[in-house]
Amino acid sequence: MGTLRSAQASDQKAITAIIRAAHINPFNLNWQRFIVAVDGDKLVGVGQIKQYKDGCRELSSIAVIPACKHQGIASQIITALMEREKGTIHLFCQEKLADFYRRFGYHVIPMQELTGDVARIHSLGEWFIVLLARLFPKEHAIIAMRYDGDIQQ
Repeated sequence: MGTLRSAQASDQKAITAIIRAAHINPFNLNWQRFIVAVDGDKLVGVGQIKQYKDGCRELSSIAVIPACKHQGIASQIITALMEREKGTIHLFCQEKLADFYRRFGYHVIPMQELTGDVARIHSLGEWFIVLLARLFPKEHAIIAMRYDGDIQQ
């Protein structure tokens, strides 16, 4: 297992590579928002909280390299990100990951409850989600979740 730190400009290329290898949203990967897990001089995990213009926030870009999965790295990254945030945070994830995020105090919400920039961003990406759902109905069912307060672990 590695250590956590705030990302540095020199991490941008590795952050992008880890996100793309995980096949998750490769947009808005600004290193300034990321916490990274490092093992020696190698990034092994990443995560960020996106801040939108209207103040909405989204837990996003949580990924760990395959060789380091199931070691608690993603949980450490999420906990560290949430410790520096207060209030409501949204996330979008595959339905099969809902129980994982519930451990951090998130709960499933209907897509209709999304508001502001989070709703706008989701609707822009909805065509992609619809395509995935048609190609891989169960594997890629996307849900919205929300965290409304302090960490509940």
